[in-house]
Amino acid sequence: MRIFVVIAFLLIVGSLASALFYLMRDKGTTNRTAKALTVRIGLSVALFLLLLFANWMGWIQSTGVR
Repeated sequence: MRIFVVIAFLLIVGSLASALFYLMRDKGTTNRTAKALTVRIGLSVALFLLLLFANWMGWIQSTGVR
């Protein structure tokens, strides 16, 4: 499960980096920045739902704040 979370987090950071790249390169003339940020939001929501599902299935255990 940790591998999936790390891969998803790297994809989210990569999408954020590509959005920054498109923002600097295109200077707002195209909508590639918005698409990259939309992908980032979709990946973040998917990761959150995966973590909720994994907790519900018992694949991971929440420890709470100590």
